[in-house]
Amino acid sequence: MKRSHGWMVSALWLGSMFIFLYLPIATLMLLSFNSSPMVTNWSGWSLRWYQALAKDAEIISGFKLSLEIAFMTACSSVVLGTLAALVLTRFKRFKGRTLFAGMVSSPLVMPEVIIGLSLLLMLVSVQRAFGFPERGLLTIWFGHTLLGMAYATVVVQSRLQEMSPQLEEAAQDLGCRPWQVFFLVTLPLISQAIAAAWLLTFTLSLDDVVISAFLSGPGSTTMPIVIFSRARLGLSPSVNTVATLTVAVVSVCVVAASVWMSRAQRKRAQEMSAAYQAGAS
Repeated sequence: MKRSHGWMVSALWLGSMFIFLYLPIATLMLLSFNSSPMVTNWSGWSLRWYQALAKDAEIISGFKLSLEIAFMTACSSVVLGTLAALVLTRFKRFKGRTLFAGMVSSPLVMPEVIIGLSLLLMLVSVQRAFGFPERGLLTIWFGHTLLGMAYATVVVQSRLQEMSPQLEEAAQDLGCRPWQVFFLVTLPLISQAIAAAWLLTFTLSLDDVVISAFLSGPGSTTMPIVIFSRARLGLSPSVNTVATLTVAVVSVCVVAASVWMSRAQRKRAQEMSAAYQAGAS
């Protein structure tokens, strides 16, 4: 009885947390189909706000820019984060390791206002000295990469720490060169962590407001900045449609990545089982 009671309490608590987290999102998605121009008044089902969104050039431009920056940020963050994780994991002692580790992880605990302001001051100084870069897509990408690299490093580093170094050593004993060991052994084993880091940094970049606000310029307004500026003047149902489409895009990416990682894990388990049986025989 006690175990059953404890299980019911745990299930109730978990369900309450899921409702608390996802009910507002579900409500927002539902209200995107509301025909009323008032967000809080339901007056029937309609696609009028999706049709209005198709004619909203500002939202469409901001959405495309956000997707472009998020894709670029995810790719650059994963590359830099993987390299940083390899350095921190495979090289235990080198001069300046503590400083390097602190600099890599500092964006995780530093307020985004400080990151955005410091980058803005630096980029303005660089622009005055060299005339480049202009505030826009490139500067926003720099800022998002700085933040995303820290998250990617943590995700990939945790996977590298769990991976046995004996696998890489065995590959070297069999004649593989260092670059072959990385691409044939290390990279496939950490591919799931890299995919998770890519999705995480993509999402972080897609909904960033603070850093984007500091580093954006004329003609380079991202979708979160557009939504934030419109929300200050009063909520519009068109904002709900944008949020619904964003949730849909992120959900599709997460589901596709989950399916791919699940299949890759099963395939790797089958290959390891086959190799073990071949070695035993």
